[in-house]
Amino acid sequence: MSEASKPKVFFVLGGPGSGKGTACASLVQEFGLTHFSAGDLLREASNNGTSGVGKKIAEILKAGNIVPSEITVELLSNAIADHPNPRGYVIDGFPRKMDQALMFEEGIAPAKGIFYFDCSEETMVQRVQHRAKGGSGREDDDMEVLRRRFHTNVEHCMPVVERYKSEGRLHAIDANRSREEVYSDVRKIMLELGEETLQK
Repeated sequence: MSEASKPKVFFVLGGPGSGKGTACASLVQEFGLTHFSAGDLLREASNNGTSGVGKKIAEILKAGNIVPSEITVELLSNAIADHPNPRGYVIDGFPRKMDQALMFEEGIAPAKGIFYFDCSEETMVQRVQHRAKGGSGREDDDMEVLRRRFHTNVEHCMPVVERYKSEGRLHAIDANRSREEVYSDVRKIMLELGEETLQK
């Protein structure tokens, strides 16, 4: 695939409740990006659990573990192919392991921008509990699964964050602040990266 035909991709990393989804929704609205959540794609595949892969994903997610990289990368690759968008894609909750990052960047496209939503566990727990009270009905908002997800996030995702940081490619955002302040930082970085908003 030539450089010109490779999709333009932005990664948004951070723990559950760090505000990734909210910021991604704003990027879709203002910059015209297509948003994929690795978690949503996996949940969707596991709900269509008629296939062997769907069942396998469902079992892994139920245990709070990370799905094998090739499955996640394939789901994202298919999603991008099914939704062509020259303005680009924002993918949240990915990559969660270094081999996922390498597999995606070598096989699909290198990320143009990588955001890390740096948020304390205390803030994330409060936000997720608030979301659960609001009845978002997400099964992974259960406290025990949530703690496991925090642990998995730190154990697997931090090496990815550190690697991108050491390469000078990471944009760390203080995500303990209000969603408006967080998005203001994200927007500024997008403009610095040469991206244009839909409304001139």
